[in-house]
Amino acid sequence: MLARNIMYLTRFSRGFATHASNISRFAAPPAVLHLKSGQSFAGRSFGAPKSIYGETVFSTSITSYTESMTDPSYRGQILVFTTPLIGNYGVPNNKTPVNGNDVGVYLESDRIQCSAIIVTDVAEKASHYLAVESLAEWCNRHGVPGISGVDTRAITRLLRDQGTTLGRVAVGDDAALPAPKAEEFWDPTMENLVAQVSTKSPYVLNPTGDVKIAVLDFGAKANIPRSLVRRGASVTMLPWNFDFNKIRDQYDGLFLSNGPGDPNHCMEAAVHLRKTMQEWDKPIFGICMGHQVIGIAAGLDAYRMTFGNRGHNQPVLALASSGSIKAGRVYVTSQNHQYALKLQDPFPAGWEPFFINCNDSSVEGIKSTPDSGRKIWGVQFHPESAGGPLDTIEMFTDFLAECRAHKYQLQTKKNDVMGAAKVQPFLTKKNASRRVAVAA
Repeated sequence: MLARNIMYLTRFSRGFATHASNISRFAAPPAVLHLKSGQSFAGRSFGAPKSIYGETVFSTSITSYTESMTDPSYRGQILVFTTPLIGNYGVPNNKTPVNGNDVGVYLESDRIQCSAIIVTDVAEKASHYLAVESLAEWCNRHGVPGISGVDTRAITRLLRDQGTTLGRVAVGDDAALPAPKAEEFWDPTMENLVAQVSTKSPYVLNPTGDVKIAVLDFGAKANIPRSLVRRGASVTMLPWNFDFNKIRDQYDGLFLSNGPGDPNHCMEAAVHLRKTMQEWDKPIFGICMGHQVIGIAAGLDAYRMTFGNRGHNQPVLALASSGSIKAGRVYVTSQNHQYALKLQDPFPAGWEPFFINCNDSSVEGIKSTPDSGRKIWGVQFHPESAGGPLDTIEMFTDFLAECRAHKYQLQTKKNDVMGAAKVQPFLTKKNASRRVAVAA
């Protein structure tokens, strides 16, 4: 009886998430990942049956593969997951009710942003109450190829030793062809990827919010405007190269989002921002690409890292205190970037390092100094997580608190000036009457 119950439970559990069956593995067309550095990894195809080029990177995240794949910062990249089993909880419905208070998506954008994914095992069946389709079905619907049945940790060790490498995913008949020549590999960072993923026209979320925040959209994850709206702000999403100086008096704060590729493609935004920082005293906050643009506008240089940092477990050390952030404390963060700001001594006048990476000592944040008279912060990591830890989520609260405080100060000054304007004529007239009476 006990043995029969155990067998029943085993069969029952197999109705939930499982890796690809032997039958489907043999039925799936062949697929190969070719690296520009010369290595090739053969497996089986899932998702869209097409071949692509891209930049091969890896992520150490254990969960939130749907959020990673829809993150615009992965645009043009072949994403290798180090976690052996991917797809076990499927894919949720990515549409939310469209209204003035939401971005309209459940995940980080309305589509898969990476060019392809590489996994050891792909789960064909999903075990989650929100799942509406499998990972393979989702990839196929968005035209994104995948490879399973390869040793992704071996690929990761190669990428960790030699750095990020250009790659080619060859599917079906293409898998039997020789590896591409070095000059045939396509480097997505040569293009302005930010221009591909940024909003093309401005739009507003939560128009009745108590503070108005402008967001320069370099490829914003949905949880960034969502985090601002949930804290009561009205958010206006602007194209990445929009000249904010033309409308800056309409807003209480400026936010610069994350985005893909090389920040040097965003020099137009950095030039506009430099003028903003020189002439505008309201709070400014930047994340990832936004952090790099702030650094460039401040006079720092951005460089391409050998490895980059991707995953949900990157430790950063706070070098200064600000709001909820305390100097000397280590915060665990979610990250996805290939470029960083150079650490230099001395730092530009009016600026100081804010965070440093505990693993590779790269700059993870900068801020304006207390004596600069400005309130500007930039962080390389993602306080909004999605996915990842929430150690630094209160930085959104800190930013909006500064925006509200600055707005209150301006209103107070305005009221004082208006009050003085009304009282002064009265006092002058009263004093004049008193002088006439004394003279009489």
